[in-house]
Amino acid sequence: MPLPDAELPPFLTSEATLGEAAVAVLPVPYERTTSWGQGTEHGPAALLRASRYVELYDEELRLEPFRIGIETLPPVDVEASEDAALQRISASARAVIERGRFLAAIGGEHTITPALVRGVVEAAGADLGVVQFDAHADLRPTYQGTPWNHACAMSRVLDLGVRTLAVGIRSLSRPEAVRIETERLPVIWGHQMQALAPEDLQALFVGLLASLPDTVYLTFDLDFFDPSLLPATGTPEPGGGNWFQALTLLRPLFEQKRVIAMDVVELAPIPDNAASEFTAARLLYKCIGYRYRQTLAAAQRPIRPPAT
Repeated sequence: MPLPDAELPPFLTSEATLGEAAVAVLPVPYERTTSWGQGTEHGPAALLRASRYVELYDEELRLEPFRIGIETLPPVDVEASEDAALQRISASARAVIERGRFLAAIGGEHTITPALVRGVVEAAGADLGVVQFDAHADLRPTYQGTPWNHACAMSRVLDLGVRTLAVGIRSLSRPEAVRIETERLPVIWGHQMQALAPEDLQALFVGLLASLPDTVYLTFDLDFFDPSLLPATGTPEPGGGNWFQALTLLRPLFEQKRVIAMDVVELAPIPDNAASEFTAARLLYKCIGYRYRQTLAAAQRPIRPPAT
């Protein structure tokens, strides 16, 4: 069962603002279809608790991203039928976007992504692209008897008529591979990430990113990372990305596109092993920093390292 609202602390240790909060962190403890390791319903609580230990100063950006204003919303009530729960997730996403806020959803299994994207599309009323960091293609039409399985997440996203770019894929079925080839869906494969130098990987990503609309949704399945870095996920896959590979791609994403929403999904906490939830919390904070770097730089004086 999801942890009650009272047990969910806010993201980070402070919610100081420059005005009204620009960022809404939305916990979505939805878990219905996990097919191996379980526990993603506890992912939001674990990430939020770990975020208390994230330093508020970002050493790369030389800024304190939290000052943009971050509000942690109550978790979405997913204790209903599948259809009702997914509709509530969509409505929650739509409400955040309609207020002009950046949506940062934390899951929960990957099934929440198409519901969130649907809410964003309804609210934004604009052409939207979706960038997927993931180990798995998630392009099955159905899995284990339902089209709303976590292994079908990107199929349901494509049903919404959006364009996608997948990064880090290294596990998929033959029909999924055929679909990628037939529909010419852009993918950066896991083996490409490992073979390319950072600057070449970034150039490949930026080139493919150009085919997406200016407005983008980011979905980050934590099994994108190699399990040696982040083991607490339901379907770990060897050969994943590392921390700095992720940042090499995330920074130009936020620089070149208008990212209006994102999610971090598939965190399945492991008892007495806090590294995974801390990494997930740091990732979310890093993305918020990238999203608001220019705004923050105009409002704060960046702290520069001493001259050598």
